[in-house]
Amino acid sequence: MSKENYTVELAPGLNICPVLTGLWQIADLERDGNKVNPYEAAKAMKSYADAGFTTFDMADHYGSAEEITGTYIQTYGKENAQFFTKWVPSPGNISKDQVREAVGRALTRMHSEQIDLMQFHAWQYSHPSWVDCLFWLQELKEEGLIKHLGLTNFDTAHLNIVVNSGIKVVSNQVCYSLLDQRAAGKMTELCLQHGIKLLAFGTVGGGFLSEKWLGKEEPLLNEELTWSQMKYKRFVDQIGGWNKLQELLQVLDQVAKKQEVGIANVASRYMMDQPAVGGVIIGARLGKSAHIEDNQKLFKLQIEDQDKKKIKEILNTFDPIPGDCGDEYRKPPFLTASGDLSHHVESFPAPYPTVKGNDGRTKALSGTIWEDIAGFSRAVRKGNQISVSGTTATHGSFAMGGSDPAAQTHFIIDKLEGAIQALGGKLEDVIRTRIFIRNISDWEAVARAHGERFAEIQPANTMVRAELIGDEYLVEIEAEAVVQ
Repeated sequence: MSKENYTVELAPGLNICPVLTGLWQIADLERDGNKVNPYEAAKAMKSYADAGFTTFDMADHYGSAEEITGTYIQTYGKENAQFFTKWVPSPGNISKDQVREAVGRALTRMHSEQIDLMQFHAWQYSHPSWVDCLFWLQELKEEGLIKHLGLTNFDTAHLNIVVNSGIKVVSNQVCYSLLDQRAAGKMTELCLQHGIKLLAFGTVGGGFLSEKWLGKEEPLLNEELTWSQMKYKRFVDQIGGWNKLQELLQVLDQVAKKQEVGIANVASRYMMDQPAVGGVIIGARLGKSAHIEDNQKLFKLQIEDQDKKKIKEILNTFDPIPGDCGDEYRKPPFLTASGDLSHHVESFPAPYPTVKGNDGRTKALSGTIWEDIAGFSRAVRKGNQISVSGTTATHGSFAMGGSDPAAQTHFIIDKLEGAIQALGGKLEDVIRTRIFIRNISDWEAVARAHGERFAEIQPANTMVRAELIGDEYLVEIEAEAVVQ
């Protein structure tokens, strides 16, 4: 099969191999402190590219993956290959200069003048810096340093904010596999609506979706496993445990034997066939092991409808992975290798600065000029009570979410949460919300967005139609919280 048959269009002007080679395991190979030999690793990358696997995915924190890519480009050139990376900044305030420095650092490491796809990850939606980062990355795209802009681990609500705020993204890279079907519902619907492709990682479940584990005893979750195995063992535990995995493996094995392929092939091909999926990312341990010939079977493999039905029946018996896409990096249960965020972030700074008064009050200030003009604070805490002012989807002088009432509502709740966090509380402490909407026809979209965020909190709530200040604002919300 020729390389041309291996490509699909991810976005206008960007054709990729739908089976991307993921370089996250470079970090695992280097966890003892010794770097992988860049020339040997680049040579291994070349063997993938020669076999038609021309698209490589990495990140700024995947060990020396970007430097290895730079060695590849210097040695073999970058024609007929695509190199995707990610920027995963630490939580907290980020300046425009820091965004440019991050992009410049990736370009230097990769010995490239333009990044084919820069994918952005945000740790904390309640901190407004993620919005600034995306707008500044878009400016660098317009400048030519970035060819295409994408996201990684964004949930449906915040992808909706992005697309309705004029930020042009072509993809969202998320965990999406037979073990994790979170992206199959609203995320897929939104991506199909806006022409955004999903890049699915985790499709072989850290190797657990293979013959190696069929009929085998359950491994202990400890450091003897690779980081990838430690991570996906937690997913196995979430879906119902080792016996549930074995039930799935038995069905996959039947399909695989009929097709004369491996279980991993069936698991990945099933995900390639899902709506909105632009590609699946399969990790490579460069210089240690290669599955090139095995992965090539994915392009000819076609799973019969009756077999897809059998697989779906097993998936329907699983306990669903909680939350939306990317939640495993933002809230418990943290489905990471370590089971927490200790390998990723040190702390989460307060989203807004605070000022203590002499009367026992503490004020959270967002910095808008209206706080001085109108004499108010974003939020005030006295004792264990927090009151948050009426809040719109304003960010600087811009209204986030465009004309989408749900997008505006989710952004407003992010701001409410940020103000409460700055004052020592959390969203779960909210006991009352008041919602003001401009158009009565928007009530259900706003109510459903409120319901998504407060489903388990269920504060007292009032919604009324009101004449809001500023034609661009469809929603305004205020909140009261009592810190436990």
